[in-house]
Amino acid sequence: MQIALLIISILLIVIVLLQSGKAESAAQILSGNSTDLFKNRKERGSELFITRITMLLGAAFFIICLVSSFM
Repeated sequence: MQIALLIISILLIVIVLLQSGKAESAAQILSGNSTDLFKNRKERGSELFITRITMLLGAAFFIICLVSSFM
């Protein structure tokens, strides 16, 4: 159980580092240049795949942590 948790946590770190910066416009808030800050941007292709893998690994990490806490 601990080995699976270790592998999932390493994969989760790598996948999060691979994601594109969605907070690029966070600096625009401070500079007042926020014209397209809340513009809808739809994920496509590899970005969508990485987002789904991140959610799956996060859920697996959470579930394994819950299960291992009861054992």
